[in-house]
Amino acid sequence: MYIKDIKLRSFRNYERIQLEFDDKVNVIIGENAQGKTNLMEAIYLLAFTKSHRTPRDKELIQWDEEYAKIEGSIYKRNRRFPLEIILSKKGKKAKLNHLEQKRLSDYIGALNVVMFAPEDLNLVKGSPQVRRRFIDMEIGQIQPAYIYHLGQYQKVLKQRNHLLKDLQRHRRTDKTMLYVLTDQLIEHASTLLERRFKFLKLLRNWAGPIHESISRQLEQLEVLYDASVEVSEAMDLETISNRYQEKFSKIEDKEIDRGTTLAGPHRDDLIFHVNGKDVQTYGSQGQQRTTALSLKLAEIELIHSEVGEYPILLLDDVLSELDDFRQSHLLHTIQGKVQTFVSTTSIDGIEHHVLKEAEIFRVENGTIEIQK
Repeated sequence: MYIKDIKLRSFRNYERIQLEFDDKVNVIIGENAQGKTNLMEAIYLLAFTKSHRTPRDKELIQWDEEYAKIEGSIYKRNRRFPLEIILSKKGKKAKLNHLEQKRLSDYIGALNVVMFAPEDLNLVKGSPQVRRRFIDMEIGQIQPAYIYHLGQYQKVLKQRNHLLKDLQRHRRTDKTMLYVLTDQLIEHASTLLERRFKFLKLLRNWAGPIHESISRQLEQLEVLYDASVEVSEAMDLETISNRYQEKFSKIEDKEIDRGTTLAGPHRDDLIFHVNGKDVQTYGSQGQQRTTALSLKLAEIELIHSEVGEYPILLLDDVLSELDDFRQSHLLHTIQGKVQTFVSTTSIDGIEHHVLKEAEIFRVENGTIEIQK
């Protein structure tokens, strides 16, 4: 899988550009605030229909313009697929093969992308929200139906929290609607949890050996799931659903007292152990970075095993954050099999032949030129 070309119109600081890419490695060089990350963001958005930097689409549209457009041609299983995203003040449109997709979950998964940016180094030491987003985005790529259940879960969760606030403030006393919403929430929560468990099983198969290799056989990585309800990964969908029913019955008064939903996938977390110790609490910065890198490299292999093709890798200003050994391991792993985009202020000091053979693009103030 690779992106052959991309067209941007009125997107961030790009008025109009059209680029063709190498199917192996593309390096985007430029000073800060010139547009390197904006190009990475456009490719990411073409895959996921949303930015990794902001939840507000209007920030992506150039000032005084009605809309922004991103078009790209991808090659997948030796066939060309045109993709198109249009962002406007009225909303968002996603087209696959020139056909508008009514649900974004029908579009996501056409292009598989793994992003590795400096903020991903916070995957281990950051908030639980960062880790939940990681797992949601990656499952969504290989199982688009997961996006549908996640969207429905978030919609019901919002309604349920609003109702709990009303019950907390004695604006209403009838709990009938609460029970209806709880049943709806459990339906989607159980599906999300079951699919998260299956995904983690696959992720572990890759992340463990990769981490061991990067750490020169000195460290063993374990990825654990910290659920807000008493469940195990061996449980089936019905058993998980029953556990949620028991949990919500038990905490009903507490939820009304606090005016919010206290259990569910939105309260869960991932825990990483290196040699049996919680790496978030007790790990060195090096161990935390190795864990983050292992997870990202595991994603690449996991997507390949599930989809049959390697995803596109976006390395956004992250090489400078890794030491020489981790840089080398990363570049060696992707060599020849993953179309990769590397953004950086300079490749000086990065001695690896993968970059020497790359297509080089120079970015300056919203214009991009190929370096001859």
